[in-house]
Amino acid sequence: MYTDTERCVRAVRSKDARFDGWFFTAVLTTRIYCRPSCPVVPPKVENMTFYPSAAACQQAGFRACKRCRPDTSPGSPEWNARADSVARAMRLIGDGVVDREGVPGLAARLGYSARQIERQLLAELGAGPLALARAQRAQTARLLIETTELPMADVAFAAGFSSVRTFNDTVREVFALAPGELRTRAARSVRSPATPGVIALRLPYRAPLNPSNLFGHLAATGIPGVEEWRDGAYRRTLTLPYGHGIVALTPHPDHIACRLLLTDPRDLTRAISRCRWLLDLDADPVAVDDQLRADPLLAPLIDKAPGRRVPRTVDGAEFAVRAVLGQQVSTAAARTHAARLVTAHGVPVDDPEGGLTHLFPTPEALACLDPEQLALPRSRRTTLTTLVGALADGSLRLGTDSDWEKARAELIALPGFGPWTVEVIAMRALGDPDAFLPTDLGIRRAAQELGLPSTPAALTARAAAWRPWRAYAVQYLWTVDDHPINHLPV
Repeated sequence: MYTDTERCVRAVRSKDARFDGWFFTAVLTTRIYCRPSCPVVPPKVENMTFYPSAAACQQAGFRACKRCRPDTSPGSPEWNARADSVARAMRLIGDGVVDREGVPGLAARLGYSARQIERQLLAELGAGPLALARAQRAQTARLLIETTELPMADVAFAAGFSSVRTFNDTVREVFALAPGELRTRAARSVRSPATPGVIALRLPYRAPLNPSNLFGHLAATGIPGVEEWRDGAYRRTLTLPYGHGIVALTPHPDHIACRLLLTDPRDLTRAISRCRWLLDLDADPVAVDDQLRADPLLAPLIDKAPGRRVPRTVDGAEFAVRAVLGQQVSTAAARTHAARLVTAHGVPVDDPEGGLTHLFPTPEALACLDPEQLALPRSRRTTLTTLVGALADGSLRLGTDSDWEKARAELIALPGFGPWTVEVIAMRALGDPDAFLPTDLGIRRAAQELGLPSTPAALTARAAAWRPWRAYAVQYLWTVDDHPINHLPV
């Protein structure tokens, strides 16, 4: 979009927050870059230039606006709606892969050379992987500076910087303030003291957001000990590269409040990325709803409660295991099976609030389980053990960098994997916005009630007009049934 100057200018003049993250406005006279919804008076058109990423702005010598804080905009919805190498690279950079594994590690995960990845990112985003990772490190550093009492040296290394000097130079260049000045400004604006050890932040999103199905689904299917709904917040444990964490996510009218307790602050970038992915916060709900609303049978559902997101997962392997446990059983039975698995093989954790007890077991931990101890039909045991074995040895990878069609082919080749299981994993673990469940019982009931075709083949043909947003259509169709997943817990 950033190449369409006229459209960008209209968005800036109308201060349209829907375009935050789609592009950034750089002002040639002040050398500041802003989000489209910046509250200041828009500059003259001849003084505006547009970039596709904050990293491109920083690389061109612009610093972040102190009013609108463009580094905290929602991410571009393009990266979650596409499965090409650039989109997959952006999702991996958001997960902190460049900081942990470098550009060669990023390229290896994508199956390209480092030079190819550099060239593709420069062509589309105006910045290479190192510049994009640097911009993310700056944002992580700002969060740690403003929300914790960590010494600045610890902040530098936790944010992914290789030295304190590089950290100081980057913060000054990006924010036009020294790290100490950022902390002083934040302290003046804090109204209540922070809880020791807890990182509190806001996760922005594009309005509208309907929290009912999003948090209702997570709470209704939550595994005891791993997830819970408490005091209006969804809480769960997280397995992270350097340790583990506990997150509490609370919906608000203009943001999601996020409270993180981490055993290692270096995991902050990954934890934030996982939480945003879980809640589908980088989606563009207006674009999705406008297309689905064109179907007259779906329009009443969308008009009644617009802005539904797809509830995802914090770990693709975890969700695949849960999907197998949930085959042909009720939600309550699936929770029971998962809770037994967690108690037997999960790693215990300490929760200061007392409700969470374990991390969900990794595929490596589950690879040694005795199938005879599983209270499942024999065929389901074979399905589970085969899946866990493929995940543990690395022959099957389910993550933000997965090729959607390749992952589908690998899953369908496993014993016991039918279309429903493959598509629900594609929808919630891989993030494919076009995943569709025509054989799902709830979808077929909704189709009959709304007057849509009720056979899988006919419904799939009708749903072609909903592409590429069929996963969102599934969320609206599920609301026809009065199921706990559609309601926020009391």
